[in-house]
Amino acid sequence: MRYDKLTAKFQQALAEAQSLALVADSSYLEAGFVLKALLDDQNSGAAALLAHAGVNVPQVKQRLQQHLNSLPKVSGQGGEILPSRELQAVLNLMDKAATKRGDAYIASELFLLALVQQNDAAGKILKEAGATEQNINAAIDAVRGGQNVNDANAEDQRDALKKYTLDLTQRARDGKLDPVIGRDDEIRRAIQVLQRRTKTTPC
Repeated sequence: MRYDKLTAKFQQALAEAQSLALVADSSYLEAGFVLKALLDDQNSGAAALLAHAGVNVPQVKQRLQQHLNSLPKVSGQGGEILPSRELQAVLNLMDKAATKRGDAYIASELFLLALVQQNDAAGKILKEAGATEQNINAAIDAVRGGQNVNDANAEDQRDALKKYTLDLTQRARDGKLDPVIGRDDEIRRAIQVLQRRTKTTPC
């Protein structure tokens, strides 16, 4: 696993997962804590990606919390918790998926893809809620728009684009664009108003 090639967003998720595991007095850093960190972060896009894939996100959150609450607790943990074998396997799958896609950096959406390829508790929770390798892959392709992850901050740049722009193609697919056809009068009036405003007024 190339830890130096994780995106900044996924590094944040791992740090948050570590904090969650410490608070829960967990003996290991489980994949479920990383999934919870991604789903709790409003800016990570993980919940939106799962919803795009047709996954029942509220069910995932509920079952995940139940699972994390049932984990055995160990008192007197230090400041750092080692990743479980299952999480290490997921991280290695992420690395392979990034290489296969031609990414220079390993993005957080690949965690969801790797998780559905595993049979640990978090992977089962995703699959029971409707996640498959195929629909997660399709959702990743849709979110990325054909772009590779060639920068550690690629996910943040993608989030900024979503935050400050409108996806007109998606709005058209959803039928949320006002039709321009048959509105000649309104368009003509708008242009006339704009033309009047650009004329210079004599002193």
